[in-house]
Amino acid sequence: MNKVKIARCDLDASEIALGCMRIADLSNQEISTLVHTALDEGINFFDHADIYGGGQSEAKFAEALNMTPRLREKMILQGKCGIRRASFDFSKEYILESVDGILKRLQTDYLDVLLLHRPDALVEPEEVAEAFTILQDSGKVKYFGVSNQNPMQIELLTKFVKQPLVINQLQLSITNTGMIDAGINVNMQINASIDRDGSILDYCRLKEITIQPWSPFQYGFFEGAFLDNDKFPELNRKINEIAASWGVTNTAIAIAWLLRHPAHMQPIVGTTNPGRVRDICKASDIRLSRQEWYDIYLAVGNKLP
Repeated sequence: MNKVKIARCDLDASEIALGCMRIADLSNQEISTLVHTALDEGINFFDHADIYGGGQSEAKFAEALNMTPRLREKMILQGKCGIRRASFDFSKEYILESVDGILKRLQTDYLDVLLLHRPDALVEPEEVAEAFTILQDSGKVKYFGVSNQNPMQIELLTKFVKQPLVINQLQLSITNTGMIDAGINVNMQINASIDRDGSILDYCRLKEITIQPWSPFQYGFFEGAFLDNDKFPELNRKINEIAASWGVTNTAIAIAWLLRHPAHMQPIVGTTNPGRVRDICKASDIRLSRQEWYDIYLAVGNKLP
């Protein structure tokens, strides 16, 4: 497993991360097998959020693994907070309270990374700054980032927050390429040229913020997987053709397509199938050619100007 360089921190992170959103309904044995398979394949980065399973994903993760200091040292644990029932909350009080709950459920003294989970329209960046400083000074959180935020939202935070924001978790997959489309179709009067996120891809590259694509196998907004889906016949034909040439599965090619981008992204894969984890991890050994990358981009229905 190759590593991803997350700027302005000392994390030795795997370039593929395992997302733990769906583990709450698994048995302890299933979770243990899943996580240890990931570790055996070189994944050391595990993504959590306090809303996943209502906190049960975090609690069962630690319980199933019988979290020990030795095992904890092998892991990079990322948590997210800020989503409440029917609202978002980036208040100082809520961030601090959330982190204490996360640490208790994960049975650990610290998080390697904390992300603010989706933008809070009522954010007061001064409060975020106070919370981050308290968490860093107390040793409860090492590094900080955001999720689903555009450049100006990040700029607003960085005016007050003294810690660098090292990660931005964004929706990106072969079928959800808005941030790429806008950069290709510049200055054109077509839908693909619409910049819906303030050039977030280029901004993160300029600011050395690592992009973590979430739902890398999904189309739409959790509408289902595009792999082996009759809605995308040409895309699947092309992916399967390239997968056969590399001797891997289509899941590996879908992740290799993201890894090929020079932004050096770190995809979050949310599978709960250990066999699929092994298949996906083969993506780390693949570097698609420029033509293969564009062939996949076009096969989904995108057009070049």
